[in-house]
Amino acid sequence: MSAAEQSSDQGSDLPVCKHWALNFDAEGIAWLVVDRADERVNTLGEELLQELDQVLDYVAGKAPVGMVISSAKKAGFIAGADIREFESFTSADQVTEKVLKGQAVFHKLEALPFTTVAAVDGHCLGGGYELTLACNYIIATENDETRIGLPEVKLGILPALGGMTRLTERVGGMKGMTAILTGKMYRAKQARGMGMIDEVVGPHANLKWAARRAVLKKRKSRRASLTDRLTNKAPARKLLAGQMVSKTEKKANPDHYPGPYRMIELWQEHRDDRDAMFAQEAQQIGKLMVSDESRGLQRVFHLMERLKGLGKDKAFKCRRVHVIGAGVMGGDIAAWCALRGMEVTLQDREMKYIEPAIARAKSLFKKKSRSKHEATATMARLMPDVNGDGVTRADVIIEAIFENREAKQELYKSIEPRMRDDAVLATNTSAIPLEELSSALTDPARLVGLHFFNPVSKMPLVEVVYAENTSKQVIQRGSAFCGQISRFPLPVKSSPGFLVNRVLAAYMLEAMNINDSGVSKEEIDAAATHFGMPMGPIELADTVGLDICKSVVGTVGGRDVTKVVERLTGMVDAGNLGKKSGQGFYQWSNGKPVRETPQSIDNIDALAERLMKPFLDECKACSADGIVEDDDLLDAGIIFGTGFAPFRGGPMHYIKNA
Repeated sequence: MSAAEQSSDQGSDLPVCKHWALNFDAEGIAWLVVDRADERVNTLGEELLQELDQVLDYVAGKAPVGMVISSAKKAGFIAGADIREFESFTSADQVTEKVLKGQAVFHKLEALPFTTVAAVDGHCLGGGYELTLACNYIIATENDETRIGLPEVKLGILPALGGMTRLTERVGGMKGMTAILTGKMYRAKQARGMGMIDEVVGPHANLKWAARRAVLKKRKSRRASLTDRLTNKAPARKLLAGQMVSKTEKKANPDHYPGPYRMIELWQEHRDDRDAMFAQEAQQIGKLMVSDESRGLQRVFHLMERLKGLGKDKAFKCRRVHVIGAGVMGGDIAAWCALRGMEVTLQDREMKYIEPAIARAKSLFKKKSRSKHEATATMARLMPDVNGDGVTRADVIIEAIFENREAKQELYKSIEPRMRDDAVLATNTSAIPLEELSSALTDPARLVGLHFFNPVSKMPLVEVVYAENTSKQVIQRGSAFCGQISRFPLPVKSSPGFLVNRVLAAYMLEAMNINDSGVSKEEIDAAATHFGMPMGPIELADTVGLDICKSVVGTVGGRDVTKVVERLTGMVDAGNLGKKSGQGFYQWSNGKPVRETPQSIDNIDALAERLMKPFLDECKACSADGIVEDDDLLDAGIIFGTGFAPFRGGPMHYIKNA
């Protein structure tokens, strides 16, 4: 039944709506339900807001006891603004005009003379959360899906439908600006602790009953504490704004990401004047939304959504994983799978090789779990398995032993007869072509590559590597598995280095050659971050591990690599593996490289251009070779696999628009 049909019995003067349903109960409570037509999730588009404006006028005329706003979507409340509409905006003034109209709707909601309650189940983000902030009271369900927050900073914009104004009023300047600048998405209990919402109900509680009770008791949000309110006052704002800028500069270059700095400036200068805050939200988002930086970040969002779609095959469900090889990669893959709810067995030659992986897993679980009980339950799902008994039960078997073709082939021969016929056999090889590895199998079509990146718990991309003879069903299952462990699957053709390592090899090779020519490692890394990379190539080499770099550079080949491979071989033979050994190109202390601060670098743009040229050239070569399906997926893989400057929208996009 459509929203219009559900609402048709309320009176002939009720506006016909595609996206909203309105009903009044016997107690005089208005129940307003958002259900965006023909969409899986609710997003705030222009039409939906126009309808809300009309419905609010209608409800105001009926003078109900109160009103509850909720969602009919299983996917959640409201995921934010409809980003697809952003692409139609051509000028800052056009954006500002649209935002001011949206603000007017929320002002109307805020001004209603009766109690308004937002009942949230699932995600409530961006404009969706801004809508709830215009209500008197916010209730949310505590479950795995509920997330509350204002993540606009990740799109290079700011919360402009009153989000900055109302959140800093609700929780104070320091707490509010922290939530806005980080773009963090909070669980319900976390949001309640921050003061962002008012009440949390358990996953089995009746959200509707709680909302009804809130209306009848005329509940309103608590005022922020005096201490929190003081952080909005002029003397504190100047001090706190300086601290915010310093902290933000450690994560975001203002030349690349102006959004957070505009937010800080807006709050510092206008927080004393509510009307000015609203007006500046609209003005500033207009300038930001049509900027090249925001356009690039909007593109990244669309690329991310496409990758997510590749991992949504519901026909395959993985419950048990067996990982062979308890080194850094294998052990961390096993830990991550356990953290995502799977039963995991971890195999290596002796227990002494598994114990370090178990210790790292305990640390990860403690950090990522909401309680000691949850961490203990996760630990129980990760089981040492020296004898490899888990092979016979596993849905997915991941080989993560050292990079040696013959050793991997012998392993496959030994486990293939013991595997279930429907089990996925995957290799985490970082560079060896799949055709060479699968030749050892009776059924070569069942081997797929699942190439994770280090550190596993932070890197969102997994390359799903396939050869010409790899079964399409196996590729789909490998991609579905990635989706089930909250990773983005990128199908890539098997070839030396695949996509990410092939590009990185050219990049790091150039960096080491430049270093050999007399340019310091600090200058090289500074030039890369000046371009927009998250870290420089020398630091990246240390982070990945110089043993892995040596293998990848040697396998991928390309230009003359003899000198670089010899240098890396000497370092590896001396035990200097980079971050994991504490010494590589840099000395590492407390997980960070010890570096000298480079003096002002002459012609840093020229150095950055020289450094990035092989990177970009290799991207073009991968495109020509058809390593991935199209240039959009190539951009997605390079952004999420290497951290390529997100604000540039991806290397192929950058090349086309340079």
